[in-house]
Amino acid sequence: MTAIGAIATHQVRRLPGAVAMLAALLAIGGGAVAAPGEQFEGVASCAGTTCHARLEGDGAVVRQDELARWQEPASATGAHSRAFSVLSGGRAQQIATTLGLGAATSAPACLGCHATPTQTARGPRFVVADGVGCEACHGPASRWIASHYAVGASHAANVANGLVALDRPIVRANLCLDCHYGSAQPGQFVSHRMMAAGHPRVSFELALFSTLQLHYDEDADYARRKGYSDDLRLWAVGQAVAVKRAASLFSGPRGNEGAFPEFYFFDCHSCHRRIYDQASFDRSWEANGARPIPAGMPPFNDENMILLSAAAKAAAPALAARFDGDVRAFHLGIAGGRATAIAASARLAASADALASALDGVGASGDLAFAILDRIAAPATTPRFTDYQGSVQAVMATDTLLSALIRQRRITVGAAAGIRADINRAYAAVREPNGYRPPAFRSALASAIQSIRALR
Repeated sequence: MTAIGAIATHQVRRLPGAVAMLAALLAIGGGAVAAPGEQFEGVASCAGTTCHARLEGDGAVVRQDELARWQEPASATGAHSRAFSVLSGGRAQQIATTLGLGAATSAPACLGCHATPTQTARGPRFVVADGVGCEACHGPASRWIASHYAVGASHAANVANGLVALDRPIVRANLCLDCHYGSAQPGQFVSHRMMAAGHPRVSFELALFSTLQLHYDEDADYARRKGYSDDLRLWAVGQAVAVKRAASLFSGPRGNEGAFPEFYFFDCHSCHRRIYDQASFDRSWEANGARPIPAGMPPFNDENMILLSAAAKAAAPALAARFDGDVRAFHLGIAGGRATAIAASARLAASADALASALDGVGASGDLAFAILDRIAAPATTPRFTDYQGSVQAVMATDTLLSALIRQRRITVGAAAGIRADINRAYAAVREPNGYRPPAFRSALASAIQSIRALR
């Protein structure tokens, strides 16, 4: 397979395996909620040819073809613009009908992520059918739209006027996870009932998805205003914020569905397996020593916990033991009952929050990227990749950290090309959930990381 086209001078190429696996998952978006006195102006307010609607990216400061990139009809970059149109399809309407939601195109449970969520005022040019528009990520524009292109404008001033500071990893992670994991806001949670009705499984990795959605160049002017982005820091912070979000939502009203726990939080494939009634028993699951739960109990989906543990051991060792202890206590709490699980989830959320802050302060370092990859491939970590979703997260992490090493010029693009076959094998192992085989995946991942180590 060949890599997708170059994104920008400072960006590395991403694997087609990542694009194929994640394209459908990018069809939902996030949402910046307006504060009192702010107003959503709509995509059209950004569409002047002197602003962001040129056909070519030849602007003096920013590309100015950002809308064209946002609207790309056949790439992951244009997925947010297609999010609303997805609701007109047969699958979406089938889901809405099954759940009794009425038309998917007007159901609040769908619009919270498939359109720009606007719980406050809308300007005359705001159109719901635009999908996940500019303001879904950058925030309602009424206070900053005029000032952000004024002579002498600064990024800090724009942020003070309400622009969302997406250059800050914790801010970006929290906003993206509103839809790409879930939030307490209306219409921003894909429940197990939704998935049972046909909604795709939710998967997300902040650095990889950010690259797939890239619509700007990180040139010298960008660096002067915001600094160059750091894939390693974005990835690590994304893992920490995802763990905090999972623990926080699980302990709140989202954690139950009637008399049952909300199964969204648990590993899908621990239950969704073929059932056999035969004299001889063939166990269809692997034991996982990092989860101290009784055999046969559905495990909490710990994909981000596994990767955050690896990052913590390499980048924040003072917090690593506490985090691992809180993860173990959380799994024990799940086995003990709802009350103990809620108490343990509060400690886990606090531990993840502390790691988010610590990892947000980590500078770009090739040595650190190598160290985290070593931890992912370490004997203490690899046995934890027994489930599909954790393995998906692991290959995305390897892809992202390899890209970080290329950007830091620790590995050349040419040398990395030889590793792509191994990473593609790992992506292939998780491309289809029903064909997932943990040993084959672990072999492919180990081969990829071993190849990266050889270039250290």
